[in-house]
Amino acid sequence: MTHNCNASTVFEAFHTGLAVEVLSDATGSLSYENAAGSASAEEIHRVFGVVFHSNFAAVSTTADWLAALSAGQPLPKDNVLMSNQRARTRHG
Repeated sequence: MTHNCNASTVFEAFHTGLAVEVLSDATGSLSYENAAGSASAEEIHRVFGVVFHSNFAAVSTTADWLAALSAGQPLPKDNVLMSNQRARTRHG
């Protein structure tokens, strides 16, 4: 699951200096509802992907990953500052 197994692996690998890649269409999440609120599986999966890609991993689809692999090109990564600046520009 994106928010459990993948998250712990992504964060640990990143903090040990490994380059991390996540295939967004090869994993998923579960929906939750509890005293803290509720979130759909799609929402959880999407948000974790955005957070991973903003700093911790290159997130792509399987097709894009295979294309990059075939071309010998690394998957593009983003960073926290640029992710935040784009969000601030878009949402004010």
